[in-house]
Amino acid sequence: MHSVCGCCGALRPRYKRLVDNIFPEDPEDGLVKANMEKLTFYALSAPEKLDRIGAYLSERLSRDVARHRYGYVCIAMEALDQLLMACHCQTINLFVESFLTMVRKLLEADKPNLQILGTNSFVKFANIEEDTPSYHRSYDFFVSRFSEMCHSSYEDPDIRTKIRMAGIRGLQGVVRKTVNDELQANIWDPQHMDKIVPSLLFNLQQEEGVERSPSPETEKERESPVELTERCFRELLGRAAYGNIKNAVKPVLMHLDNHSLWESKTFAVRCFKIVMYSIQSQHSHLVIQQLLGHLDANSKNSARVRAGIVEVISEAAVIEASGSIGPTVLEVFNTLLKQLRLSVDYELTGSYDSFANMGSKVIKVHEERQLQEAVIKTVGSFAYTLPPYQRSEVMLFIIGKIPVPGMYPALGSANTGVEGSRMIQVMLLKSLLQVTAGFQSTNILTALPTSFLDPLLSFTLMEDAEIRLLVLDILIGIIDRHDNRHKFSPVRIISDISVLKLKVDKCSRQDNLFMKKHSQRLYRHIYLACKEESSVQRHFESLYTLLALICVELANEEVVVDLIRLALALQDLALTEEALPVYTRCAIHALSAVYLNLICQLTTVPTFCQHVHEVIESRKKLVPFLLPEDVLVESSKIPEKLEKVEGEVLFVQTKIAEILGGSGYNTERLATAYIPQITDEDRLSKRKSIGDTVSLQLEMESRNSPEKEQRSTAEQITFETLKQAVVDSVNVEELERERRRQVVERFQTAPFEEIAAHCGARASLLQSKLNQIFEITIRPPPSPSGSVGNGHGPSRSIPVYEMKFPDLCVY
Repeated sequence: MHSVCGCCGALRPRYKRLVDNIFPEDPEDGLVKANMEKLTFYALSAPEKLDRIGAYLSERLSRDVARHRYGYVCIAMEALDQLLMACHCQTINLFVESFLTMVRKLLEADKPNLQILGTNSFVKFANIEEDTPSYHRSYDFFVSRFSEMCHSSYEDPDIRTKIRMAGIRGLQGVVRKTVNDELQANIWDPQHMDKIVPSLLFNLQQEEGVERSPSPETEKERESPVELTERCFRELLGRAAYGNIKNAVKPVLMHLDNHSLWESKTFAVRCFKIVMYSIQSQHSHLVIQQLLGHLDANSKNSARVRAGIVEVISEAAVIEASGSIGPTVLEVFNTLLKQLRLSVDYELTGSYDSFANMGSKVIKVHEERQLQEAVIKTVGSFAYTLPPYQRSEVMLFIIGKIPVPGMYPALGSANTGVEGSRMIQVMLLKSLLQVTAGFQSTNILTALPTSFLDPLLSFTLMEDAEIRLLVLDILIGIIDRHDNRHKFSPVRIISDISVLKLKVDKCSRQDNLFMKKHSQRLYRHIYLACKEESSVQRHFESLYTLLALICVELANEEVVVDLIRLALALQDLALTEEALPVYTRCAIHALSAVYLNLICQLTTVPTFCQHVHEVIESRKKLVPFLLPEDVLVESSKIPEKLEKVEGEVLFVQTKIAEILGGSGYNTERLATAYIPQITDEDRLSKRKSIGDTVSLQLEMESRNSPEKEQRSTAEQITFETLKQAVVDSVNVEELERERRRQVVERFQTAPFEEIAAHCGARASLLQSKLNQIFEITIRPPPSPSGSVGNGHGPSRSIPVYEMKFPDLCVY
């Protein structure tokens, strides 16, 4: 029987004999290279035999695996690799199927060495560009198996590291093989991404390196799983197209959620730094959108989780500085401000849900405060990446969200009340301050439009000292376009301001228009802000900085005159308002002195400077507590009671007007004392609550109405009056809605002729009114002879082209 088989061996197919010949008797001798060359030549000469060669090699490999003949397994895989590298014929698809079957067999084995061997062969295969497409090949098993290897928990740490690295390289090979081939399975599908991304992130967390022997190794062998994972993760994200970004980023968010990694922030920030730096820059805004959506989805999660997401958004915004968040700018700020408002509600109500039990979740106030600071910081980070025109839009957007006194009476939520409204005002003003930080607009008219300036200035009269200070800092940040603000701190008398090295440019046309339009409003609010009894050192320092910046950035000759008048008016305010606290009066005197000292040196009129310096010297000797060095310091030196101030320690308006009049300034204007229009604004400065603001607004509106013009005193506003006003407004709204409903119903149901007649009558009425206006406004121009008309009949308007002009008037 054995002899018969021996005789028949020569009758076996040639490809089987060639395959058998590549295996040596002793597997340690390795692949028989000469016979392998013959097998390769045969495969290239007869490509139709390639699939049979692959099937036979697969059969032998399966038998050797079952018999634990691992040396021959390695030889078979080496032969398969060489055949893959050499053959690119059209029938290679069937051979690849045999190859993948053998790789699958190795990956399913329990031996780590076989798993690593199969992975290495698959990686080599992944780097081959096939000439023919494959319509039916599936890599689902390989994605699942390589992901499982990435989570290996093998006892030996060295072997565990090798298995994990093999799994990472396998996933990298799957991505390379499938990502650019539209005929392959879509690797970006969630079913695949939900396995690949978490596997990579799991290895990215393993920071502790495995101790390796000091023997010389190649660079690839020295590479740690963390380094390999990061490289693979970057490659995966770099290949993501526009439509695949969401599927690639969502598993990252889920992994951070499932393993509570937002709270520590470090790993989450690192992950998204990799994401932002790896994806194509034009897709960055998609990542920002997903982060914002995730923040919304976690609105009722703990403050630490939300703070971690906000921190990640902040870091992503810094990286994403190319401006590609353009389409989503307002969405970004709207989400962040919404989170700020929710955090305030949570802090004050103590619950994430008004309908939930108070004990369901414990809210820690200090964590909510940290979250609020993180949101404000993130607002600044986003704003820093925007061009000036977009930043102006964001400023308008935020000011529209702030509960403005007298304009939006319904503030905050019903559960937080007035305190919630105040906290929201403070938080949003802090956000606005972050947006204006470093803002340098060339056109002050666009930077401070009326729609932004009016609500902002209304806060300078609030009783809350923190709100007033924030508004002053915001104004300073916008007006300071040459970074001069820090040169005016600390506030002190400087005999030669050249040491400040101020950057002063000539005022542009836009600056002059802005001051002509808004200067009086600015002066009035500064004047009234000085009267606030709760002002402290910081307030007066900010007021001085604001006044100094107006003088440096926006002053022409007319503005300088007004600023001098304002400084003198502040001196009169400190003299006449004896009800003010002693500190406030001394601080106003000091503010007036230091400001006139700055103005006189900027005007460079020697006699003006001499007068100011004489008064300052007199104050140093007699009343040093009226100078900033004694008042605007941490430990102020002021008397318990301020005696009457007079004589040489006061600036004299008539003398200053006389001095400056000789230098070409408007003498008449200088001699006129500045008196702000404080009939209504003065009462606004005394408001203590939002309700008072609404009352005063109603009172102002009633005073300014034509039928009440003659009334000298305002009507007393009570709760009943407010209630009646609300009821009346509701009735008016109902009447307006009813009128609109009737109009819509008429146009829907009335016949066409009736509608046409109605519209025609309105058009005729409009035309008749226009004719009346034209008759009133158009007068007959004087004739060249000077006569108005001939007195016969009504005079007619003569068109210009019919008029007769003397020859001297015609060019």
